[in-house]
Amino acid sequence: MATTWQKIQLFYQGVLDNGDKRTDSWLLVYSPVPITCIFLCYLVLIWVGPKLMAQRQPVNLKPVLIIYNFAMVCLSAYMFYEFTASSWLANYSILCQPVDYNTSPLAMRMATVCWWFFFSKVIELSDTLFFILRKKNSQLTFLHVYHHGTMIFNWWAGVKYVAGGQSFLIGLINSLVHVVMYLYYGLAALGPHMQQYLWWKRYLTSLQLRDKLTLCVKLKL
Repeated sequence: MATTWQKIQLFYQGVLDNGDKRTDSWLLVYSPVPITCIFLCYLVLIWVGPKLMAQRQPVNLKPVLIIYNFAMVCLSAYMFYEFTASSWLANYSILCQPVDYNTSPLAMRMATVCWWFFFSKVIELSDTLFFILRKKNSQLTFLHVYHHGTMIFNWWAGVKYVAGGQSFLIGLINSLVHVVMYLYYGLAALGPHMQQYLWWKRYLTSLQLRDKLTLCVKLKL
């Protein structure tokens, strides 16, 4: 009879071996260990960061924030385009779309943009680092951390096992929302003189809430 440790080893090997063979060799995909280590470091940062900054002045990150936010606008726009083009050309169903595990150009194009979406969630952990360095600790809520954690693990699993299919709709909607969101943050980072042009902030908040609601519904389904 197999011991508990042997059962754990068999289960873990099954996790590794039963993934989508097209994506197994891609960065951070084959094993859950790298992404788990990244998230653990993220949690340590949240715990240690505010303590280290307690007696320090907020860091001026204006140039970094401008570059970061507009770079994320570009990445989000690219992902939105790729999700839209790939699903449209492959005649995806909005309501029920199975995963295409073929290595055809369209199937690989969808799998690739799914990986980019997953990797963008790793990049977005930087948002928390910026909060800490700027001493915006009120932004470090449970919801903020929970959202980042669930997104990277859900999309790791998505790329590992089901790179494509119905998940494309979450990526498409979320990418569009993030184009608008990071555009707002990028403009706001330019300075106070931009505030007069950011009257549409309340619509952004509504859009973000709708995006999170859509995500919750899709994950339950």
